[in-house]
Amino acid sequence: MKKSILIIAIVVFGSCQNKSDKQFEKLEKMNWLIGQWENTTPEGYLTETWSKANDSTFSGQAYFIIKEKDTVHNETIILTQVNEELIYRPTVKGQNNDEPVDFKLTSDTENRFSFENPKHDYPQKIVYKKVNDKSLIATISGVQQGKSSSESYPMNKK
Repeated sequence: MKKSILIIAIVVFGSCQNKSDKQFEKLEKMNWLIGQWENTTPEGYLTETWSKANDSTFSGQAYFIIKEKDTVHNETIILTQVNEELIYRPTVKGQNNDEPVDFKLTSDTENRFSFENPKHDYPQKIVYKKVNDKSLIATISGVQQGKSSSESYPMNKK
């Protein structure tokens, strides 16, 4: 009897361990994003910095300084897994009453993650593509002023 109880306890504990390890599996697939990414172009300087806030959440900060206009685009981003959903939640200073907008993960492969919110004015889609360990391309796209639009931002890890 004691042997049976011990075996049941081991099985139950082992199954709990496996479930816990995979609890934030979707977010963990994006661990490669952690760090500082940047790109300098003739138009300006872009930097995006990601850190792990906790097991279920990454925290991001993005800046784009446009040289000619001396304008700073600033946004904070939360990438969080809530149950089985991975949510990309940017808050852009000066837009949407400084409130966050949720984009839900709609597809993912080993190196490409697409987030969408068809009700958002622009963009409706945000894609992160890992080119290699030191390079990524972030793309925003959707319909803007009645026309399809897409902008890509290649970045290198610092």
